[in-house]
Formats: sequence, C-alpha cells, structure tokens
Amino acid sequence: MSEDTIRLVTIGRILRRRWRLLALLTVVGAVVGYGTSVAFFPPRYTASASVLLPGQWEERALLTQTGIATSSAVVDRAATALHWNGVSGTELQNDVSAKASDGNIIKISGKADTPERAQRLADQVAQQFVTFAARLAGDNSDSDTTSGPEALRQQVDKTNQRITDLANAADPGRTVEGVQARTELEKLRTTLQEAMKKLDQAGPSANKAGMVVMGPAAKPTGQAPPTRTQLIVIGALLFLLLSVIGHLTAARVNRRLRTEPEIAAALGSALLGTVDVPGERPAHRPQGRGSRALIRRLLGLDIRWDTPSLQTSGDEASRRIRYRRVCDRLRDQLPAPRRLLVVVPNGDEIARLAAGQLVAEAKSGPLLRVVGVSVSQPMVPDRDTESGALVVLSAGSWTAEELAGIAEACADAGHEVVGSVVAGIVRARPTRTAGHPPDDATLALAVRGHASGGSA
Repeated sequence: MSEDTIRLVTIGRILRRRWRLLALLTVVGAVVGYGTSVAFFPPRYTASASVLLPGQWEERALLTQTGIATSSAVVDRAATALHWNGVSGTELQNDVSAKASDGNIIKISGKADTPERAQRLADQVAQQFVTFAARLAGDNSDSDTTSGPEALRQQVDKTNQRITDLANAADPGRTVEGVQARTELEKLRTTLQEAMKKLDQAGPSANKAGMVVMGPAAKPTGQAPPTRTQLIVIGALLFLLLSVIGHLTAARVNRRLRTEPEIAAALGSALLGTVDVPGERPAHRPQGRGSRALIRRLLGLDIRWDTPSLQTSGDEASRRIRYRRVCDRLRDQLPAPRRLLVVVPNGDEIARLAAGQLVAEAKSGPLLRVVGVSVSQPMVPDRDTESGALVVLSAGSWTAEELAGIAEACADAGHEVVGSVVAGIVRARPTRTAGHPPDDATLALAVRGHASGGSA
C-alpha cells in the first residue's frame, strides 16, 4: 500500500476493521474538548443594545463614535454604575465591543458569564455612551440653565439691548461722529444676529441631542461561540481524523513486501508460483498473555487492517492444481531427485497451511520437510539429508531485511534457496458434493503433524 493511491475503500476498511479503536479515540477527543472548554473557555453570553444617532453622519464620524463607546471613559463609568465586586473598567473593556451599522445605528455588545450580567453590561454601556456623547457635544441637561449655548443666547440678548441703548443715546444726524457711531452699532447688531442664526442651525448637528438607546438589550438565550458542545464535537472529530491519518501514514511507511517480484528479489531466488489457502481472516490471532494482549484483542489491534478484502477462489480442484504446478516446476528445476527443506517463517499461519498442502501434493518428489524459522533470529537446520530450501510465505507480512535474514540463514546452514512460493488466503466456495477428496486425510496429517524443525 506504500505506493497505492488512498481511496475511499481504504478509508472504509479502516473504519470497518478499526472501529473499536476509532470509537475509543473519538470518546477521548470528546473528553479533551470538554476539558478544554472547562479550563480555557468558560461559558460566555453576549447581549447587544442599539443606539440611534439622528441626523447626517459621515463614515469617519461613525467610527469615531464607536471608539468613544468602547473607550475607558465610558466603560469605567459603566463599571462604577454596575457595582460588580472585583470587576474593574479595565477588565470590562475586553468584554465590550461596538460596531456601526446602516441607518446611523451603533450596536454595543457586552459579554459576561451569565445572560443577566451580559444584558446589564450592554444596557449600562449604551446608557453611559449616550450620556458621555451628549456631554461632549455640550448638551448637559443636568447643568445650570445659564450655562452652555443658552447662556450664550442670553448674553447676546443683553448685548443687543445695550447696542439699542447706545444707539438711542447717540445724537442722530447732528454730528458726523454720531452718525458713524450709530452705523457701527448697527453693523455689530447684524453680525451678532447672523452668528446666532448660524449657531441655531449648527446646533442639532453639533449637539446631537437626539442620541437615544433603542430599547433594552435582549436577554441572550445561547452561549457565545465556541460553546462547550462545539468544543466537544471539534475534539471528537479532530481525534477521529488524526486516527485515520495515523493509520494511513503507518500504511504509507510500511516496508512489508507485497508483490511477488519484490519477495523473490529479497530472497535472491526464483518465484515458483502463488497458491491459495481457503479460510477466513484472520487465519490466526497472536495468542499473547497479559493485560497488553487483552487490550489489543479488545481494540482489534491484533488483526491487520491493511490487508485487501478476501477474494472468492475456485473450487478445491483448481486450488490443488496450483500446488501441483509448483511441484512440477520444482522437479523441473532440480537436476536430480533430492530432499528439500520447506522453510516457513514462524507466525505465518497462511504459509504454514500452504506448506502442509504442498507436502501433501508432492507425492512423486521431491521429498519435503517443513521447518519453522524465527524471523528475528533465523536458524535453519544444518545440511543433512536435505540439500536445498524452499521458502513459503504470505505476501505483506515480512520486510526485505527479514527475508534477507532467512536467505542468509539458509546459506549458513549449507542450503541453497531453490525457489519461493507466495501463499494468499481466499474465501472458499461452498462444497457442492458431500464427498471429500481422498487426499484430505493426508493434508490433515501434514498440518497436525507439523512442528518447528520437524518433518510434515
């Protein structure tokens, strides 16, 4: 699989054969997501209050107002009005935001750990913003009536009255100085009237006295993202995804040989053929002891997931023909009839069954004896009556280094590797007849009588 394209069937095989492990890791991811939400993302609620700004406003002016709404001057006043123990304006400033929307509306949002506190925070900041903006514009209803623009109007009225008094006191038309004085006084009166007119026209725009809060903030009904449920789901999906990616990565870096030419090249021998072993996967589960082996069996880790699905083979006669052809090729390759060792890696149950069937089919020679060899420390019996070795193994079970070690062990014992046979497990078709081939008894004896280093 190291060079195969990742397909949906591969993902499906992982989900089907590793569902217990994936389910466990998904639960672990959900627990991690829950712990993250408790430790780093406590529940937060968001409430929003809207403030209407009447009149014509430019975009830059609206941005300025949003900055004022979240400024420390406004938030500190809101914190003072709320009287929350241990909560200062600096801390609340991180929980307050403002955004200008269409229609000259500023939306002020507040976050808190409960819906009620979030609602109160948004309402209080909006109210303090309106009050502070009105104070900046000079519209302070709490101030004295003689201050601000109203005081200026009163002063202008007094000035106009004084101008009238001075004009009446002047000697009209008698002297040049009197005429000039009356003219200057009238010009001053006209200038004051124009200034007051401009002040009245600019008053609503500069004053912005119509700024109002558009009702209380709505009480939030749900948490602000990321919610605890979202973090749990994210953790579960993330662990599931990482588990699948881990399986695919492990399969990519897997160095077990899967093709017949690679196996033959690693052994340095010719491939005599491929044979089928009927059965259901797994043909053999490693029988370990202890808690670790029990956990592996419970999680399904003792079964390889990356093996292809079983193919349905032909009938028993067609499978036996494959074994006979291997025996024929072996006889044709040997210069004279002689005894051979059938080397099978320990733990390769498929190869062991194939070797037993091969011994049963080799009636007319050569004489075969099955021996099991450890791949970690390969040791082949010294040359005695046998003068060669035939290696039988299953595809996708061993690396090139392990097979090279078996070939070297055969060479050290004085055995030439005359060939290799690759065995694969297939799904047998239902038997059509009640009778069995007479050679079944021979096959059963060959398999049951096998022992590591003994004759089959």
